[in-house]
Amino acid sequence: MPFNFTTIPPLSLYIHIPWCVRKCPYCDFNSHAVRGEIPEQEYVSALVADLEQDLPLVWGRTVESVFIGGGTPSLCSPDAIERLLGDIRARLPLRPAAEITLEANPGTVDRERFAGFRKAGVNRLSLGIQSFDPILLERIGRIHDGQQAHAAIDAARSAGFDNLNLDLMFGLPGQTREQALADLGTAAGQEPAHISWYELTIEPNTWFYRHPPQRPDDEQLWEMQQQGNELLHAAGYRRYEVSAWARPGRQCRHNRNYWEFGDYLGIGAGAHGKLTDAVAQSITRRSKIRHPQRYLEQVRDGQRLANTATLSSEDAVLEFAMNALRRDDGFTVTAFSTATGLPWSTIEPAVTAAIETGLLVIDDSRIHTTPRGQRYLDELLQAWVPESVDNARTG
Repeated sequence: MPFNFTTIPPLSLYIHIPWCVRKCPYCDFNSHAVRGEIPEQEYVSALVADLEQDLPLVWGRTVESVFIGGGTPSLCSPDAIERLLGDIRARLPLRPAAEITLEANPGTVDRERFAGFRKAGVNRLSLGIQSFDPILLERIGRIHDGQQAHAAIDAARSAGFDNLNLDLMFGLPGQTREQALADLGTAAGQEPAHISWYELTIEPNTWFYRHPPQRPDDEQLWEMQQQGNELLHAAGYRRYEVSAWARPGRQCRHNRNYWEFGDYLGIGAGAHGKLTDAVAQSITRRSKIRHPQRYLEQVRDGQRLANTATLSSEDAVLEFAMNALRRDDGFTVTAFSTATGLPWSTIEPAVTAAIETGLLVIDDSRIHTTPRGQRYLDELLQAWVPESVDNARTG
């Protein structure tokens, strides 16, 4: 089925910094342990060259948010981040109040470094706390301890970051329900603007996948999640996505753009992007070369692309669903058609079937998951895979 875009979605920019102090045993991101000094100035030059080669794809479009992720971006100096953001502003129009997030590891920062990031233009900080328990932190291979986590939060606040996210996980090796809730209570007690709280998952190509740790069982995980949700709600946070909680007005705009099937440029080693072309009536995904050294070598010659794929209508439906169904407020018929360029009839059979089985509900014209649908999200998404969607549409 052909696309029919009448508008294009908002545009964000993702920047990948691939280095970290040590690869965590659960991490399947494109991250590489540091060996010697980070070639940060060379890498910033490569990022700018990467961006310049992508500029024709987004002429005239304004960037709503910037996210510097990794790896551990806080390993870079404030001067490098300042240069990077300055070079981006010289080439792309950023909305004056654009959200600019930088991920930081509590073991790699101090007060002065945070102040430098703030001066460079970063206005939102995401701290990878994961846990405040030193034993649990050691089990998951983190380089910081609980004291450093608290010190990083204090340092961020002293540097002027009021838009602060704390990243936590539950279901850690040997973790009890009481320990999970204690971690979450400690995080909420710090009163950050945003808390990301999600279950540890064992992904292929990780050390934990090859050496599985002893983790809580499904029933324990469900209790942790349900009681944790109650704790966060009581503390004044509101969930807007399966693992994202925020104070009023402090939702992460960059991540919301992902979940609403928005567009984004991705620059850096292994970075992914998704762009809508209203003239060509197409959606294209692009990824960059993953290995940092090869990326540095190839980007100079304009050969930094690893893969380019044009989405089919079935691909677009599945990707929209994978994001929209994670959001507590779900989506509307209009939002679906605007984001995907497809008519509602494309997914109406799948939505109707999910409503009949109690996985979805329509409330005030918004389609969203029920509590059962949230628990069995993978099962729900099976109805949206290309073959299922195609069968539902044609049969």
